Amino acid sequence: MRISIVGSGYVGLVSGTCFAETGITVTCVDVDKNKIDNLNKGILPIYEPGLETMIERNVEKGRLFFTTSLKDSIEKSDAVFIAVGTPPDEDGSADLQYVLAVAAEVGRHIDHYMVVVTKSTVPIGTAKRVKAAVQAELDKRGVDIQFDVASNPEFLKEGDAIDDFLKPDRIVVGVESELAEKTMRRLYKPFTLNNHPILFMDVPSAELTKYAANSMLATKISFMNDIANLCEKVGADVNNVRAGIGSDSRIGSKFLYAGIGYGGSCFPKDVKALIRTSDDYGHSLEILKAVEDVNDRQKSFMFSKILAHYNGDLKGKRFAIWGLSFKPNTDDMREAPALVMIDKLLDAGAEMKAYDPVAMEEAERRLGPDKVTFVDDQYEALIDADALIIMTEWNEFRVPKFTIVEKLMKSKVIFDGRNIYDPKEMAEFGYTYFGVGRMTHNK
Repeated sequence: MRISIVGSGYVGLVSGTCFAETGITVTCVDVDKNKIDNLNKGILPIYEPGLETMIERNVEKGRLFFTTSLKDSIEKSDAVFIAVGTPPDEDGSADLQYVLAVAAEVGRHIDHYMVVVTKSTVPIGTAKRVKAAVQAELDKRGVDIQFDVASNPEFLKEGDAIDDFLKPDRIVVGVESELAEKTMRRLYKPFTLNNHPILFMDVPSAELTKYAANSMLATKISFMNDIANLCEKVGADVNNVRAGIGSDSRIGSKFLYAGIGYGGSCFPKDVKALIRTSDDYGHSLEILKAVEDVNDRQKSFMFSKILAHYNGDLKGKRFAIWGLSFKPNTDDMREAPALVMIDKLLDAGAEMKAYDPVAMEEAERRLGPDKVTFVDDQYEALIDADALIIMTEWNEFRVPKFTIVEKLMKSKVIFDGRNIYDPKEMAEFGYTYFGVGRMTHNK
């Protein structure tokens, strides 16, 4: 089989590479010539563990190609996947201009039957608009070419995307015809051979499934953060509470970690979009609105502790920040809690040195130059710091050399936004330690 994937960002690049890994011939298309030129040189626009090696292997095998020409790529394709960005508008709805622009271009060049697949996260009803956009261009050309539109939402976790794609919990496909289902079954046959379930359904159900899944996970996070804040008031430990409720098979332990809020490209955008869609249909999703409110407050939660510890005066204080990306194993800074923390510290007159294994370049691009000092080593960030702030739970931060930490820092104070250290152990080491929803044992 041959497929085209339009959009060489996170979803498109991972999906295209993993399809190529199963033996499918894949052409990744992007309007950004610089991005395509870099990909042809082996330079990736994103960081994802294992992706670079997999791309090199499939390019060498002649299964993976990169181009700026959609016209050329779809000439022999059985399906074209739309995996362009759908950024949120000011009102929270998904901006579909890029999706519909691709659909229109497909309509201008399609010359045989194919399935047009929405891989981007798009709101309910998008498939109808995609179909109309393709058909409008066919009508302009005065040609009658059969095509189908399908919905195939992705369920990829940044940092684990390759495993998520190659070993999926489930594959969700919304189709409108038997021919479209036949094409998609053929495409995903390598996955079903390993007993990974493929769920065929109507298109609107597939579109809603993606938003509902992410919103449920976001709800678990915000719920646990609310419980963590209550734990501090009543003298409980959120890790004990998490163990108690996470062992219930009806609930499960995943996404029950307390912290400083969720971020990234999916949860914030998808929660907003689902709220907006519901409002458009005259139904208010009150639980999700509360989830969003809790998450917005949680991003400022640790800053409030910092401000209280220093009696409201942070002028001239120096802070070391470990972690910038919204989660480990990615350089994604979209909606990252670290951005909120840094802005608030800057506004309060504090100074910062920051370290992240992969996200510093992206952080500097978003924050601008000279606002934060970025360093090449986690320990370098600690020199003369009044306190250490943990914003991302990278593995290399979990067991640092505390004998070195205390020698470098001006004061032994840690604000742990990800609960990676044990409060009792920190007290034994002589640190003033603040976590999220944890009992403090400061000496």
